[in-house]
Amino acid sequence: MSSNSGNRMDIDEAAIDEGLYSRQLYVLGHEAMKRMAVSNVLIVGMQGLGVEIAKDVVLAGVKSVTIFDPEPVTIQDLSSQFFLREEDVGKSRAEATLPRLAELNAYVPVRNLGGAPGQEISVDLISGFQVVVLCGVSLAKQLEINDWTHENGVHFIAAETRGLFGSVFNDFGPKFTCVDPTGEQPLTGMIVSVEKDKEGLVTCLDETRHGLEDGDFVTFSEVQGMPELNGCEPRKISVKGPYTFTIGDTTGFGDYKTGGIFTQVKMPKIINFKSLRESLQSPEFFVTDFAKFDRPAILHAGFQALSEYRSQHKRMPRPRNDEDAAAVVGIAKKLDADVDEKVITELSYQASGDLSPLNAVIGGFVAQEVLKACSAKFHPMIQHLYFDSLESLPDNLPAEADCQPTGSRYDGQIAVFGKAFQAKIADHRQFLVGSGAIGCEMLKNWSMMGLATGPKGAIQVTDLDTIEKSNLNRQFLFRAKDLGKFKAEVAAVAVSDMNPGLSGKITTKQEAVGPETEDVYDENFFNNLDGVTNALDNVKARLYMDQRCVFYKKPLLDSGTLGTKGNVQVVIPHLTESYGSSQDPPEKETPSCTVKNFPNAIQHTIEWSRKLFDDLFVKPPQAVNSYLSEPNYLENTLKYSGQQKEQIEQLLSYLVTNKPLTFEECIVWARLQFEEKYNNDIRQLLFSLPKDAVTSTGQPFWSGPKRAPDALTFNSNDPLHLGYIVAAANLHAYNYGLKGETDMNVYRKVADSVIVPEFTPQSGVKVQINDNDPVPQNDGGDASELITQLPSPSSLAGYRLTPVEFEKDDDTNHHIDFITAASNLRATNYSITPADRHTTKQIAGKIIPAIATTTSLVTGLVCLELYKIIDGKKKLENYKNGFVNLALPFFGFSEPIAASKQKYGDTEWTLWDRFEFKNNPTLQEIVNWFQKEHKLDVTMVSQGVSMLWSSFVGKKKSEERLPMKFSKLVEHVSKKPVPPHVKHFIVEVMVSDEEGEDVEVPFIVVRI
Repeated sequence: MSSNSGNRMDIDEAAIDEGLYSRQLYVLGHEAMKRMAVSNVLIVGMQGLGVEIAKDVVLAGVKSVTIFDPEPVTIQDLSSQFFLREEDVGKSRAEATLPRLAELNAYVPVRNLGGAPGQEISVDLISGFQVVVLCGVSLAKQLEINDWTHENGVHFIAAETRGLFGSVFNDFGPKFTCVDPTGEQPLTGMIVSVEKDKEGLVTCLDETRHGLEDGDFVTFSEVQGMPELNGCEPRKISVKGPYTFTIGDTTGFGDYKTGGIFTQVKMPKIINFKSLRESLQSPEFFVTDFAKFDRPAILHAGFQALSEYRSQHKRMPRPRNDEDAAAVVGIAKKLDADVDEKVITELSYQASGDLSPLNAVIGGFVAQEVLKACSAKFHPMIQHLYFDSLESLPDNLPAEADCQPTGSRYDGQIAVFGKAFQAKIADHRQFLVGSGAIGCEMLKNWSMMGLATGPKGAIQVTDLDTIEKSNLNRQFLFRAKDLGKFKAEVAAVAVSDMNPGLSGKITTKQEAVGPETEDVYDENFFNNLDGVTNALDNVKARLYMDQRCVFYKKPLLDSGTLGTKGNVQVVIPHLTESYGSSQDPPEKETPSCTVKNFPNAIQHTIEWSRKLFDDLFVKPPQAVNSYLSEPNYLENTLKYSGQQKEQIEQLLSYLVTNKPLTFEECIVWARLQFEEKYNNDIRQLLFSLPKDAVTSTGQPFWSGPKRAPDALTFNSNDPLHLGYIVAAANLHAYNYGLKGETDMNVYRKVADSVIVPEFTPQSGVKVQINDNDPVPQNDGGDASELITQLPSPSSLAGYRLTPVEFEKDDDTNHHIDFITAASNLRATNYSITPADRHTTKQIAGKIIPAIATTTSLVTGLVCLELYKIIDGKKKLENYKNGFVNLALPFFGFSEPIAASKQKYGDTEWTLWDRFEFKNNPTLQEIVNWFQKEHKLDVTMVSQGVSMLWSSFVGKKKSEERLPMKFSKLVEHVSKKPVPPHVKHFIVEVMVSDEEGEDVEVPFIVVRI
């Protein structure tokens, strides 16, 4: 590689490692990440909060991170500083932290600004940085630094945490440009008319609401008759209804004919930040909890008073000391006579506290603000944030003596909760389900809290996954050397290193949770738990764990993230509803005829290509292998299939007629596939539905969402055409175990030499226009003659094809290359703007965007709820479900919803109640019990998918089944033996009261 091309790489898009940053790029985008890549960030203060911010910023990928903290490490720092160890005590904090921060991301150099113990940050040290973050620095020092940064165009953030309280201040300068305030995809939609007048009313297709708001800006494309709108400067709109909006004067334009697409344009927003000096007098508060609307003003005075107390006494107020608290309240009253003394007293009590969960919440938030300052992507927080979680305090508050430091790593937590509560944390037993992004952060917080480090404590972790490159960007316990190892094992070792008190306390498993592993996660397993924490990435596993927690009556903490959005849900036995009590609406599916014949958006062509991938490289080889290995495969398949002829033709094609012996033949096959999909099929569609076709009402058929396609003529010099041939040929070769080719000239030469059979469209071919129309059936024809041409399985003994297994994160396997090329060729057919490989990969691979900042914050919120579970709080209002969106930013908290109550007779019950029967009773005994105890008649009994008995099964079956012991009955009906690990059955019954009305009752547990 010449030096010239090396220099070009620095500014080239390829400089962003898409393998590492994949999931984050779907949150921030390439433009924002390029701006981050030229930003140098300084973080002052390397205790728990500072290291949390630094970790997230290093993972996100800025140009450099510099840290400043020359103070010596104390044992108390280990309360929340996860990159310090006991042997670091006495070293400079920055020096001890630096090597562990630096190994998080090879692309981000981490530097130590140096300094001597006792030396504070000063203005002469901060030039050359685009962002300066101060953690736990005195107010006087914040003012001195901010006066300079405000004048000199440097972005400034000050943050601190004191026990369960946190504070953040932002000043990004007098004229900060935010290029994308929400981060949401620009809205787009089809239009059906634009009026030619002063208002310019635009009407959208009546299938979808436009979703725009007053003041949004739009531009247009593909408008016929009013060409002035195409690519016009963004026009400000005013909403008139869900399907209409106005764009201002269109009188000078042509007359609108048909078609057109509007696209929202994100307009930059200029934000005027006040300096800290000005903000102290006239603050703008960002509210994190609307139930505590007055809290920011109280804490605004409280944090100033705390800083003043510290500068007067050269120390923080002592834990739960009334004399010190009275002094802090006195200072706060001078600033604001109306402050709530109770809150200020608690702030003083906790001032020397240092909690990992709160540092995670504030640190994750501040790290995202740093990225906003660097990239101008998403809306910054204006300008003061005050946060607290006083609800996390134990119901029995500790005494002053219980909170004094003991010279242990937990002193920062003991200052808030006391030693007695610390012992409860240490004896707690948790099951962490999942060890990915949320799982890593959770284990880090738990290790700092000292969770499960006591004699009775234990942590169980399960994750079936191994570590991949794209994990390293936010699953911070993993390093490049760990690729391919099991996540749970690596994470457990990493956090035991952070806190040696955890060694021997973490048990890791690779078995996924589900009905198949109930012999592993059995009653005994759950009886040894105090609670369950989900760190999952799919709804199915969440619902399953939710059912288990309801069954075993265990508290469950569930959380999830999607880009900058995150949520936390608390499930408490007998108190709240469960995770499964309310569900999101199902995702909207694209009608299949749209995907098949009438795509109008790139999502449609990607979905089509993803299906084509399966139809060419996955399903046919699987069918061939089944034919070769399963006796009677043909009879069984054809008996139930309406497409016998097609299936046999496919077997014949892959085993005989098109079976390649050389790689060249794979290129020929790919060239013929191209012809069929992008030329012949399109010509056939246009023959059946010509471009001038009209509907029964005389309207043009190809209008609105139906775009008329054009056939493509193969051109080997077009990179898109050749890219399709390369990917398709290699995947076809993979099916047959043939070796590929790297020389592009070979592909070009072979593809150009293929003699393509003449194609003539056929008349009478039906096209499915709506999903409600019947699917056109091909003439079944006689398959028996074709079967005779198939080689017998015995003649190919041991021969198998290799189906492709879709893997989105391997850039060398041609999977995403094929889907991208196939989709973009189809998009070209239909004049849809193609999508790059990165976008195609997200849609085809259903990738969930993710970033470390959100994960960190959400996990912190979970652990603030965990304190409450450990305390055993019994009131609904003590708990909080949370929702955040860091892009806006927005925080919302609400009480969990109470478990809904139902009734039978005079008995109220919720989803947490059940009837228990012991000693393997007979069905008759259960039926009699309901009649005798509750005057309820059992009409039906089912277990899993088996109906065991109902009142209408007939006398003979009833007489046979009612006297059976329950386990025998289950075996009799399901025709399977009960596995040895099963000790109980969960049974549903339908019952009716004396009037014959159906009554809802809880489920039944039958112990055998």
